[in-house]
Amino acid sequence: MTKTVLVLGGHGRFGRHAAIAFLNAGWTVRAFDRRKDDLLKAATGCDVIVAAWNPAYPDWAEQVPELHRRIIETAQATGATVIIPANVYVYGDGSPSILMAETPHNATNPLGRIRIEMERAYRESGIPVLFLRAGDFIDTEPSGNWFDQIMVKSLHNGKLTYPGKAGIPHAWAYLPDLARAAVLLAEKPDFPSGAEEVLFPGYQLSGEDIASNLEAITERPIRVHQMNWLPIQLAAPFWKMGKCLAEMRYLWNMPHQLDGSRFDTLLPDFKATPIQEALSRATAHLRSA
Repeated sequence: MTKTVLVLGGHGRFGRHAAIAFLNAGWTVRAFDRRKDDLLKAATGCDVIVAAWNPAYPDWAEQVPELHRRIIETAQATGATVIIPANVYVYGDGSPSILMAETPHNATNPLGRIRIEMERAYRESGIPVLFLRAGDFIDTEPSGNWFDQIMVKSLHNGKLTYPGKAGIPHAWAYLPDLARAAVLLAEKPDFPSGAEEVLFPGYQLSGEDIASNLEAITERPIRVHQMNWLPIQLAAPFWKMGKCLAEMRYLWNMPHQLDGSRFDTLLPDFKATPIQEALSRATAHLRSA
């Protein structure tokens, strides 16, 4: 029997790839338009709800609690499992370099606290929910993330602009792989049974690692240029987005990777896309131009 998934935020980064991955796996995929659709009606009969709604940073405090309250109530009413594309914001500055499911959620900054409280609401709701936690996204097309907006914007000039110290490992997730993993986990019998957290290992790459791989792809030297944060810091008191970006700067200078031991146990045959293939697709629009 064909299963059905409701994708919330289907035009966003993870939601777009999740819709494709579930469709390719034979699921019936329902989209949702926040302007006109009724959430309970759209979710009725669905096996899974992908909660990929992600407002802009400055709107998190106002919108995130209410959006996820609605999702929780809908899942309670319909019996659907919820999949959350979780991030590393919950851990906070000073966390260990290897992040695990057991690592305390000790973030004290506003964006981190919002994510902690949102996840707590799901854990206390009693619904089956999967937190699929991943690092920064590598997309297949420009989608307004750190990678395409900042890092490779000047790739045509042989420059990689990196937001932190170039030699520090950073957690990355290739979105088609992350979405494919979500489908495979959703198809596991009786999983999740409650609130389950799975860390997606993805790639551990420093700025230097990314530059080296891009050199192999472009067959030209790529120099790493450290991003200048001063304009953002000066604008932060007057620019809400700038304040949020500055708040998350610590992640670029905190070595971290996600422990993939449980992921490997649950999906032992999962084949990740080779990093050069992922980076090649992520920069194809720049190289063709």
